[in-house]
Amino acid sequence: MNKNKYIALIVGIVVLALCVCALVWMNLQQKTEIKEIVEQMEFEKEQLEDEYEELAIQFDGYQTPDIHNDSLVELLSQEKQRVQDLLEELRITKVTNARRIAELKKELATVRQVMVSYVHQIDSLDRTNKRLVKENQQVKQQYQEVARQAQQLEEERTQLAEVVSRASMLEISHFEMIALNKRDRKTTIYNQIQKLQFDYTIGRNITNKPGMKTLYMRITRPDGEVMQKSLNDVFRFENSEIDYSISKEFEYAGEEISGSLYWPVEEILQIGCYTADFFVDGELIGSFSFEICK
Repeated sequence: MNKNKYIALIVGIVVLALCVCALVWMNLQQKTEIKEIVEQMEFEKEQLEDEYEELAIQFDGYQTPDIHNDSLVELLSQEKQRVQDLLEELRITKVTNARRIAELKKELATVRQVMVSYVHQIDSLDRTNKRLVKENQQVKQQYQEVARQAQQLEEERTQLAEVVSRASMLEISHFEMIALNKRDRKTTIYNQIQKLQFDYTIGRNITNKPGMKTLYMRITRPDGEVMQKSLNDVFRFENSEIDYSISKEFEYAGEEISGSLYWPVEEILQIGCYTADFFVDGELIGSFSFEICK
């Protein structure tokens, strides 16, 4: 009987030892599994951090001066800050907080969707901007071409007007100065000169407007002074008033016309070369020189 009890005791001890060994083995096995799970969770957390960092870099890449939409730029800034905040929260979240890490993973997916939407908007704006730039360049080129053609037409019109103006301008075709004595006879003796006679011929020009006109003559002495009978003897020429010596009204009908102008000598005539300039319709139509000699 005592022997049987001894055997039963030994069996009980062996069974207990086996149970203890089994429990120890199971505990070690559980720790190993927990360690592997924790390592896997740490790996997944690190991957999630990397994805957040990569997304933040992508947001930086789209925040450029080329985006000319203030609202979109503001939204990009807000989403970038959101990514930074979530990344900071992820870094301080314990690896064992599987629930929060799972929520942060969902947040990452949401932010990515938002970013895809913004990227589409940016691409659309970029295409629109490029199209508008191209259209603007085309409009600018068209405007420049129209401006060039207008300038060319204006130059041609101006040239044509100048040609017509020159063509219609009268011209002195003949000039002669004759010195007269007191009997109105031609003389070459200086002391006998009492009057200067200026014979002229205005050439034929059917393009000039017919009607009454005024012929102005300027006699310039050798010293450069214009000979005048009155300081009021002035006329308009090239937007200013200039002196004249003699004037005469005449009717022009497009045909050649001749006439004479006279200057009574009431002063001592200078010896030397004189100039006689003729003006009609505000244009210089002839310039000649003559000599007074002793």
